[in-house]
Amino acid sequence: MAQTAVPAGGVIAEQIREVERARLRALVAGDIRAASELHASDFQLVTPVGQVLPKDAYLQAIATGDIDYVEWEPGPIDVRIHGKAAVIRYQAMLEVIFKGRRVPRASYWHTDTYENADGQWQAVWSQATAIEQIMQPPLP
Repeated sequence: MAQTAVPAGGVIAEQIREVERARLRALVAGDIRAASELHASDFQLVTPVGQVLPKDAYLQAIATGDIDYVEWEPGPIDVRIHGKAAVIRYQAMLEVIFKGRRVPRASYWHTDTYENADGQWQAVWSQATAIEQIMQPPLP
């Protein structure tokens, strides 16, 4: 039997949006304990440069300051729910210091997959893509 998506405006979708906002706040604050609870044990991040970081390496990099989120402000978060899994997508303004080098504030697309385990939504996969500002030639 095919499973249908739950409407993006429902209560569950709003719960997932709030979990994502809480996850971002924990990462910006460097609150590893809170962040750990919001990431599944098999979490993986694909960075804008294509590096894959498992949960332990990602949270360790935040704990040591190798990744220091200065700002991570999400825009509206789109949600697609399929049973105990959900996919979210949004644009965010992000500024980060990576291994002591400040990455200028820029806009990124974020796509995250969540799963509900024992009543708790946790991030399983996350991917960020930088939005490049392409110069358009002036109109004649």
